Amino acid sequence: MDTFDGKDQTESSELFEHHRFITDKRQGLLRIDKYLMQKIANVSRTKIQAAAQAGCILVNEKPVKQSYKIKPDDVISVVLPHPPAEFELVPENIPINIVYEDDELIIINKPAGMVVHPGHGNYTGTLVNAIAWHLRDLELFSKGEERPGLVHRIDKDTSGLLVIGKTEYAMSHLAKQFFDRKTSRTYQALVWGTFKDPEGTIEGNIGRDIRDRLKMKVYPEGNDGKPAITHYKLLEEFGYVSLIECRLETGRTHQIRVHMEFTGHPVFNDSRYGGDRILKGTTFAKYKQFVQNCFALMPRHALHAKSLGFDHPRTGKRMHFDSLLPEDMAGVIEKWRRYVSGREYDT
Repeated sequence: MDTFDGKDQTESSELFEHHRFITDKRQGLLRIDKYLMQKIANVSRTKIQAAAQAGCILVNEKPVKQSYKIKPDDVISVVLPHPPAEFELVPENIPINIVYEDDELIIINKPAGMVVHPGHGNYTGTLVNAIAWHLRDLELFSKGEERPGLVHRIDKDTSGLLVIGKTEYAMSHLAKQFFDRKTSRTYQALVWGTFKDPEGTIEGNIGRDIRDRLKMKVYPEGNDGKPAITHYKLLEEFGYVSLIECRLETGRTHQIRVHMEFTGHPVFNDSRYGGDRILKGTTFAKYKQFVQNCFALMPRHALHAKSLGFDHPRTGKRMHFDSLLPEDMAGVIEKWRRYVSGREYDT
């Protein structure tokens, strides 16, 4: 899992961990749940059982039950939701935009500016604090864990859709789907510049920038970083900026933002990756004022997690959710639309 010091807000970075063990040649018969509790720190029997029920525990590439007895030279692979963390979560009565909810999961449309989970000085006021209050009567949310329900997340200043598991089983099942790349996620982004090709794929390993630990960097060659794949499609051009749709195959930290910077198209008003200055356009003072007014209207990067698709943990039914662009981003796009059509006189 990609993180900044373990707790940074990431752009759809998955919140699970992958374990792999090969049993000893002299291994005696032992239930796999007991074996894994000895091998994985801070994991409960309940989590192991939920993972097994969701098909997240594999032996020699085949799912097994928690009662399976391991044998010598077994290759064990486990996908678990993120483990418990260091401090107790405080539920807070904070309004959240609930798109859908049932007994297994909840879909949230997160506003820009809201931190997803506690950490780095944001120990209150986060989405997880709000969810912990909303679901405070459920067992999973009464344990005081730092990230209950989370299997993926988005940046503080990215708006859009998140799915939250309400049970251990749902968390495990959803985590496995993210790990196996069986979810579908699209984002819309306003980026600098125009594109020669109306659609394409960006590939390049993403890892921490050794010169700036708050940033990630594309490592196009070698073994640095982790593989990352972003598919983009041009939706609309506005002369100096473009509206694109991005579809993620992987969920690396800041993936869209760092891939866009790498290709010379930083996300509009992205201060961390160089999109908060005028990169394309004229030198006229009126144009500069227009761009500054756009920055003021949307004082964050122009990125929205627009749609999300996955299989329901219990029913297996494919579910798909879509969301409207938030007012600030929609407003900036409309200003650019008017500007390039010659109707943006009030800059």
